[in-house]
Parts: sequence; structure tokens; C-alpha cells
Amino acid sequence: MAEKTTKSKYKRILLKLSGEVFQNKQKGLSIDPDILKAIAVRLKNIYKMGVQIAIVAGGGNIFRGVSGEARGISRNSGDFMGMLATIINALALQNAIEKEGIETRVMSAIEMHEVAEPFILRRALHHLEKGLLLIFAGGTGNPYFSTDTAAALRASEIGADILLKATKVNGIYSADPMKDKNAKRYKKLSYQEALAKSLKVMDGAAFSLCMENHIPIVVFNFFEPGSIEKVITGKENVGTIVSD
Repeated sequence: MAEKTTKSKYKRILLKLSGEVFQNKQKGLSIDPDILKAIAVRLKNIYKMGVQIAIVAGGGNIFRGVSGEARGISRNSGDFMGMLATIINALALQNAIEKEGIETRVMSAIEMHEVAEPFILRRALHHLEKGLLLIFAGGTGNPYFSTDTAAALRASEIGADILLKATKVNGIYSADPMKDKNAKRYKKLSYQEALAKSLKVMDGAAFSLCMENHIPIVVFNFFEPGSIEKVITGKENVGTIVSD
């Protein structure tokens, strides 16, 4: 494993990256190489802290099953198309991370041996213990489940200490802060409160899985300088934490 610098508060994390973080709408790019490089550099910073990193990639920048249904594509087909989009994102992210000198594996819930390893829990745990960075793609491998649920599932399976939900806003709000200037940001929430308020930042299945397995969730602005480093060291409260 890479040389350690500042020490991480956590041994193992699961980072959920939505597909939207890879895109640059101004340039008309669904996957922006400059954004990928910036993400890889941020990941390298926390990797040096000695933390084991697993990532779940979304696919919304390329295709989203729910939106496909609205255009006449069946939900089953649309969701599988979305799963394939997550694999494209995972491969692009793997390429960027390995350019930073970190050995990385893509593990897919949908088998495609030429481009990714199948998700096998024992193999995933072995990779993490050896210091490899993992990217989980293909969602859960089943339609009707979001990549947020996939993130909660994988976090539970690998025994992650925390699930980090990377967004473009600094936490969970009572309403969309981009549309409502009076939206209130929550610093802390219980799982029950998050479920009762029907907060859209993650779906109910994801919150429930984390609640059952006592995995805290931190929702934070990934693009705020130093944000993920602050979360990992635990020295400052960043974003919103959802826990028992």
C-alpha cells in the first residue's frame, strides 16, 4: 500500500459517486477526462492515509432507467441499460486512477469477463486487504434497484465503516437548495428521520440497509476542496451524517 501520511479515522470506506459527477454539461461531455483526473487525485490523497477504498459508480450521465421508461423503454430493459452505463463509468474511472499509480479492479454484478471481474465477495475482500482500490459496477445486477441501494448493499457486504455519498451540495436539505433559498441543511439525522422525511438524496432501501447494518452515511460536497479528506480524518464535521 502507498506510504501513509495523515491517518484515516476509518479502515474501510464505500464511496458512492453518481454518474453526474463525471459529466461536463457546459462542454457537452458525458465523461470529462479533466473531471476524472481531479477525482483520481482526490482519491489518491485519501488512499495515502491508509484507508481501504471501494467505490460504487452510478450511470445517470449516460442513461437512467427511470427516464428511459418515460420514453417508452420498458423498466427492465432501461434498468439493464443503466447498469451497463455504470460499467462504462467504472472503466473510465479505473483508467484515471491507475494513471495516478494506484492498482485498481472493476468488479461487476453483470458478468463480462473481458472488461471486469465478477463480483465475488471473498475476492473483493482479498483485494481490499492487499491494498487495491475497488470499483463496483453493474448496480446490484437486478432491475428496480438504484445504485444507491447497490452502494448500501456493497458497504454491508464488505463491512465498510462508513458510506460516503458524494454530491454537488454540502449535505442533506429540507428542499432543493438550488431551487429554494429557504431550504434548511441538516447537520445530523437518524435513519428513521431520513426515512420519515422521504428525503430524495438516497432511496428508502439504501437508508434501511444501512440502518440494519449500523453503517453511518455522510452526504457531502465532493467538489469542495478538502471535503473528503476532512470526512476521512474525522477532524471536522462535513456535510450531513445519518446514523443511529
